[in-house]
Amino acid sequence: MRTQRCFFPILLLAASVLLLGGTARAADTEVPLVIKNHRFEPVELKVAAGQRIKLVVHNQDSTPEEFESHSLNREKVIPGGGKATIFIGPLKPGRYDFFGEYHEATAKGVVLAE
Repeated sequence: MRTQRCFFPILLLAASVLLLGGTARAADTEVPLVIKNHRFEPVELKVAAGQRIKLVVHNQDSTPEEFESHSLNREKVIPGGGKATIFIGPLKPGRYDFFGEYHEATAKGVVLAE
């Protein structure tokens, strides 16, 4: 019986490490993106390839805009004056275009994964 009590704390610790280890990870790289005057600022976002990115989009216009990207497989409407978080990646090195569906003529940008 004494042997079992000695191993219980070790087993409990091992189980905790296994359960928490699967969810613990490095923080995502946060990248800000602004919509202003129906344009994305900055137009070009340089990010590290192979990392997961937390894109925080702040729409400073009074009207909604939709962040859309076929190459990133993302689509999100950001209300006027609102913010949205869009997770992308990890990305292979390359160029990933995005645009604002409501103002395609002016709202354009690119993510460059290097």
